Amino acid sequence: MRVLVVEDEQLLADAVATGLRREAMAVDVVYDGAAALERIAVNDYDVVVLDRDLPLVHGDDVCRKLVELGMPTRVLMLTASGDVSDRVEGLEIGADDYLPKPFAFSELIARVRALGRRTTVALPPVLERAGIKLDPNRREVFRNGKEIQLAPKEFAVLEVLMRSEGAVVSAEQLLEKAWDENTDPFTNVVRVTVMTLRRKLGEPAVIVTVPGSGYRI
Repeated sequence: MRVLVVEDEQLLADAVATGLRREAMAVDVVYDGAAALERIAVNDYDVVVLDRDLPLVHGDDVCRKLVELGMPTRVLMLTASGDVSDRVEGLEIGADDYLPKPFAFSELIARVRALGRRTTVALPPVLERAGIKLDPNRREVFRNGKEIQLAPKEFAVLEVLMRSEGAVVSAEQLLEKAWDENTDPFTNVVRVTVMTLRRKLGEPAVIVTVPGSGYRI
């Protein structure tokens, strides 16, 4: 899952991004509304965690732009105000969910994951395919009943492949969904991660390389 965090309190923004990355999400961070509009113009995000009171361009206007573009991106709006009228107004302009500050990080994670599931065709909370069982919420992976320990990026790649339900996923798509924008697009990090993931999942291999196209399970 790829997430954009838009928050002008830099310490909070960086802390949220760090926590989401630990949950195997690819996260970009910006600190004002103008930068947010630049990012959403060039990158596809599953979820935008959007502070409402932003400098340069207000969070409401960022949200309206996402709605105007007709993007499947889901918006979790943050605000220091807990007034019902503010929450209603935020939802009416296009936000999908609303979370007042201060918030419990576990709740933020749960809301981001729930919104991320709504950007694609609905799938069961626990994904199962080819003897693999992946639970995004618990960050657990089992193969034929045996737990497999994966690093965050390995988990993210496996989740993208599992969610594709047998369709081929290109290296570019994996790079977009599992890594942030600071990753060199010409790096071999996808190939190396897939190789490590294959080794950890064991035999027989379940990740198939489709020459010239990508990977599938």
